[in-house]
Amino acid sequence: MFVLELTADLSGSECSADALQARAVGAYVGMAVGDALGATVEFLTPREIHEQFGIHQDMRGGGWLRLRKGQVTDDTEMSLALGAAILAEGRVEAGAVAAAFSEWMRGKPVDIGHTVRRGISQYRLTGTTQMPENDYDAGNGACMRSLPIALCTLGADSSLVAQANRTQSHTTHHSAVGDAGTLTVVRMVQAALLGGDMGHLKGLAEALVAEQPLYRYDRRRMENPGGFLVETLKAVFQALFATDTFEGALIEVVNRGGDADTTGAILGMIAGALYGYDAIPRRWLTALDAKAATACRDQARALLRMSPHCLTK
Repeated sequence: MFVLELTADLSGSECSADALQARAVGAYVGMAVGDALGATVEFLTPREIHEQFGIHQDMRGGGWLRLRKGQVTDDTEMSLALGAAILAEGRVEAGAVAAAFSEWMRGKPVDIGHTVRRGISQYRLTGTTQMPENDYDAGNGACMRSLPIALCTLGADSSLVAQANRTQSHTTHHSAVGDAGTLTVVRMVQAALLGGDMGHLKGLAEALVAEQPLYRYDRRRMENPGGFLVETLKAVFQALFATDTFEGALIEVVNRGGDADTTGAILGMIAGALYGYDAIPRRWLTALDAKAATACRDQARALLRMSPHCLTK
C-alpha cells in the first residue's frame, strides 16, 4: 500500500525534461562508475582495503580481475545487454532478454556469476526463459542489471513494472526474496528520477523490510557483503542513508569490501538518479572506460524515451 501511495504522490512532481534526462544519465553512468570503482576492491575485507589504499576513492583498475583503470565488469555489461534487447523489441520480452544474455556470455566476459551462468546454460540447452523458483536464488545478479527496467517502465502501472522486473530476473534468478529486493531498487530509481528525495527512498526501503524482514538494515553495520542480495542491499541502504552526496555514498559502500563492484553498481544507479549526472566526480568520469560511458549515456536516453512517462508527455 505504501508503495502505491508513494508512486501516486510522485506522479505529479515537478521534473523538467532536462532534469529527468540528467537523472537518467546519472543513474546509468553512476552504475558504471560504481562498478569500475568497486571492482578494484572486490573480495577484499575492509581491513585489507585500508592496508592497501587507506581510503579507496580513486579508479585504479587491478583487483582480482586485473582490470584496466576504469574498466567495467558484468554488472554494466549485462545491463547494456538487457537494455539493447528491450530497445530492439520495443518491450521487455523474455526470449530476447535470454538471447541477449547468451550472446553476452559467448563473448567470454571478464566475470560471470555462477547463478547467471547456470541460467544462461539452461536457456541454451532447453530454450527455457524462466528458471524454476528456488529460495537459494536470491543472489544479486538480477538486481545489478535492473536499471533498464527502471528506465523503460517509468510511469507504468506498478503491476506492469513488477512483471517486467520478474521477466528479466527469472531468466537466471527466481526467488521471492530476490524479486522483492530487485523491485525495490527499481522503484527507488524511479522515485528519484521523478524528483523523490531521501525520505521517499527510505520509505521504499522500509516497505521492503515490512514485506521481507530479512532486509532489515538498521542494526549491525554490513561489512564484507557477499553475493546474497540481502547482504548487498543492507550495505547499499546503510551507505546511501548515512551520506548526502554521490561521492560520499559510493566511497562509503565500496570501502566495505566484499562484492564491491555490485554494491557500487547498485548504489551508483540509485544515487545517480537521486543526485544527477553533475554530481558524479569529474575524476571518475574521466577515468571511466569511454566506450562503456558512451553506451550508458545513449541507452539511458533511448530507454527513457520509450517509457510511458515520456510517451504520454
